[in-house]
Amino acid sequence: MANGDLRVSRKSECQSVSDRRQLPDTPCVCAGYGSLDVVAISALALAALIHPGPSAAAAGGCPTAADEIATDRPDVTNSSIVVPLGSLQSENGINLSARNGTRIVDGTNSRLRLGIAPCFELLVDLPTYFATVRGPASSGFSNVAPAVKWQISPLPGKVDLSAVVGIALPTGATDIAGPGAQPYVQFPWSWELGAGWGVSGMVTAFLRPSDPISKIANQTTFAIEKKVSEKASLFVEYVGDYPDHSGPSHQLNSGGAYRLTPTQQIDFHIAFGLNRNAPDYIIGVGYSFRLDGLLAHVR
Repeated sequence: MANGDLRVSRKSECQSVSDRRQLPDTPCVCAGYGSLDVVAISALALAALIHPGPSAAAAGGCPTAADEIATDRPDVTNSSIVVPLGSLQSENGINLSARNGTRIVDGTNSRLRLGIAPCFELLVDLPTYFATVRGPASSGFSNVAPAVKWQISPLPGKVDLSAVVGIALPTGATDIAGPGAQPYVQFPWSWELGAGWGVSGMVTAFLRPSDPISKIANQTTFAIEKKVSEKASLFVEYVGDYPDHSGPSHQLNSGGAYRLTPTQQIDFHIAFGLNRNAPDYIIGVGYSFRLDGLLAHVR
């Protein structure tokens, strides 16, 4: 599961002014990738998506409508599992964020995911509205961000891996979403350890060609999850943003999810900044659901 609330990864857009779902002056995810590194990663991800391997073609290990819902929230780390073929999944949430006395409420952090082939989905992050309730921060909508996702896994050792290629289109307010289109590539992974324990993580690389200061950005996450019952799970997660023109931002995110039914989920999360570059806190709740059998005629 993963979160639409520390927005860079969840919203699939790197916001230089307010940041994956943050605050107006929160540094956008950035790390020491050079332009050639990001171009190489982008090319590999695109090639993988265009030419899926034998496991995807054979639909071996791909999710089906019999599987329980797996979401990209409430943690920042997105799911390494796609939605089943013919299923439409809607993930939504609302957050309260604070930084240096500023308070912002944002919602609905909606992501739509549609399974169009075995192990392959289309997804789109809808514009989220950021409303300043205290302080001088800007208000407005974020960008709309379509993407495609291919579940490469399972890999040896029961590691699940996916590749995502998308772009945040310049439909939102510049003060919120930053200038211009923002392509990105993303690699979420997960590993079931047994006895209800699991670890997961994600690396996201963004290109921001219209940004006058930072053209490339990166975010890295690592999460530990524990199933506490058949329907409930808890997690703790590190989120690292590494701007190329300022100091890094470190956050500790934690929360949980509860399945109301096999295709419905409610969740919560609480994040705290670990250094001065991070938000003071982010608190969020969400609801997700999945509709199956929408493309029953597709084989």
